[in-house]
Amino acid sequence: MTKTVLITGATDGIGLLTAKNLAAEGHTILLHGRNKGKLEAAAKEVGGTTQSYTADLSRMSDVTAMAAAIRKDHTHLDVVINNAGVLKIKDTMTTDGLDARFMVNTFAPYVLTRALLPIIPKDGRIVNLSSAAQAPVDLDAMHGRKQLDDMGACAQSKLAITIWSRELAKEFADGPVFVAVNPGSLLASKMVKEGFGVAGNDLQIGADILREAALGASFGDATGKYFDNDSQRFAQPHPSALDAGHSAAVMQGIKEITNTLA
Repeated sequence: MTKTVLITGATDGIGLLTAKNLAAEGHTILLHGRNKGKLEAAAKEVGGTTQSYTADLSRMSDVTAMAAAIRKDHTHLDVVINNAGVLKIKDTMTTDGLDARFMVNTFAPYVLTRALLPIIPKDGRIVNLSSAAQAPVDLDAMHGRKQLDDMGACAQSKLAITIWSRELAKEFADGPVFVAVNPGSLLASKMVKEGFGVAGNDLQIGADILREAALGASFGDATGKYFDNDSQRFAQPHPSALDAGHSAAVMQGIKEITNTLA
């Protein structure tokens, strides 16, 4: 049975390869990208049945507009793969005064997912890209009141998306599935090449686990879990994601910030 799958950050790296793999299986792929030209090129490369959506995830107005466009075009969405992410970028603060790494890696996928939940069935899935690099969230930094270096911001924003994956799994206990996935460390993505200056490991490692998380039987009852592809198993995330007080504070911050921007 074919599915309709949204993949953010689908113009290169793991997102693009995952889109190609799923399109080859006959699934309908909704491609997101920030650059219209790159998005058009990606759609041609992916082939099959695709639809493209352009949005700058550092701008909340773009995020909400994309969600509205998807809901206008589709009454049913089986899977959301929140793949888009940033590490090293020129402008680290958004026009709203927030850390752009938190905005793209944490807030945008949160708002997008919540806006799309009405068209996602109970047996649908939300696959959130986490990382082996996770760190406790500095609430001042998350609110844009404190500057972080690239790795600090990325690690904290990845812990934050892991936290909201777990918390939304509790809120929507009867489905869909919410799962956070570390697709593999130092894969050959643009983010890794720019951030670490290394070629990286085979992207197929990440694309294969995202395909399994999106459609495979092993993730069918995995809501609220964290999958570490480095160890190829469901594992515990960073201890701070399991700390009830820290999780509650992070969720309160996410809700306050996103409600202010809405």
